[in-house]
Amino acid sequence: MSQETQHIPSSPGPGWTRRDLLRVGGAVGLGLSSTLPAFAAGNGPTPPHPLRNRVDDIDGPASKDFLERIEKARRSLAKHGLGALFIDATTSLTYFSGISWWPSERVFGLVIPRKGEVAYVCPAFEEGRAREYLQVGEDIRVWQENESPYRRVREILKDRGLGSGKLAVDSAARLFVFDGLQKELTASVVEGAAVINDCRGRKAPKELALMRRANEITQRAIAHAAALLQPGMTQGQLAKAVQDAHVAQGAAPGWALVLFGPNAAYPHGTDGAYTLKEGDLVLMDCGTDVHGYQSDISRTFAFGKTPNDRQRRVWDVVRNAQKAAFEKIRPGVPAGDIDRTARAFIEAAGFGAGYTALTHRLGHGIGMQGHEWPYLVQDNPLPLAPGMTFSNEPGIYLVGELGVRIEDILCVTEEGCEYLSTPIKEIEVVGG
Repeated sequence: MSQETQHIPSSPGPGWTRRDLLRVGGAVGLGLSSTLPAFAAGNGPTPPHPLRNRVDDIDGPASKDFLERIEKARRSLAKHGLGALFIDATTSLTYFSGISWWPSERVFGLVIPRKGEVAYVCPAFEEGRAREYLQVGEDIRVWQENESPYRRVREILKDRGLGSGKLAVDSAARLFVFDGLQKELTASVVEGAAVINDCRGRKAPKELALMRRANEITQRAIAHAAALLQPGMTQGQLAKAVQDAHVAQGAAPGWALVLFGPNAAYPHGTDGAYTLKEGDLVLMDCGTDVHGYQSDISRTFAFGKTPNDRQRRVWDVVRNAQKAAFEKIRPGVPAGDIDRTARAFIEAAGFGAGYTALTHRLGHGIGMQGHEWPYLVQDNPLPLAPGMTFSNEPGIYLVGELGVRIEDILCVTEEGCEYLSTPIKEIEVVGG
């Protein structure tokens, strides 16, 4: 049966969006300052408990993991009748090889053939640097500035007896890369989302352990920063406190979307400035990464005093919608049914049908990227399967009044699902 509890690990352990801007510390319209105010720097409330490094004692993916992922890709290629997979300089390159490479007009990529050794396509002047990064495979095919990188892909496929087979291309590859491969190869070139999703869509235990740790760090960062809340604080100051708390635990600064009072009725924020007042609701949507694996948690608190009846009712409906969705999740259930369950609960509570109050999908996949396949969205027929991870984040957004969102990351198990974070049970009063 599903258990709505935290799973504790057995060992310790490119378009830009508003969230991308927050991720690197910019906060257009949110007033993010480069320094904390005095009351957040030690002259005011004391955070709940000290923060310690929680990254150094948990290992990231290693060569063995990359080899297992490559074999997983080979099995998927065979299942789909494909000869090879080409990976552009995307997150999937890191997933399969451990190499993080800046995507530029000079093509660098990985070829995973259904049989034979993997090979890399690399600008000739970058070969030495590329070899420093190798963890799997040794075959690097270089191309000079006046040559075609796609011809090197053709040569790799020919050498492995795959010249006439279908080539699947990384679903996140740039259009010019896909087009270049189509023009150069005699093999059919197809979009490779099916293979990528087969591999990355269901997480291995080590990936889950890293995601659990990242979510633990973000939960602590949220609690730490929330204890610093005082009247007059800006959204940006609180966001900076969250990012600093991520860093104090050994993680990346990550991102923090902070919205006070009526600003929270806009799920991804608004350019309207707002300073904190007693009685406001505070929405915090935050995340970081641990060895490349992401967290994403949203909490809505009451600031300074007990929430009024309206605030409490909206919060309770959102929390119970999240719980209803959780209880629906198990292998084989269509992903769209989970969204439908939460949306129906909110509608039954009197907040309008469809996207009236819950204005976005219920959840997004998460792993090495904050948003990735699969998605919990109405009419998605995809059957859920063990190892899939995604957010469960219902919300109610009432423009001019308030916004409430509660978000936790979960994983589908053999019998149901489990959270990778600790779900909140009741609305909490913070600061003041």
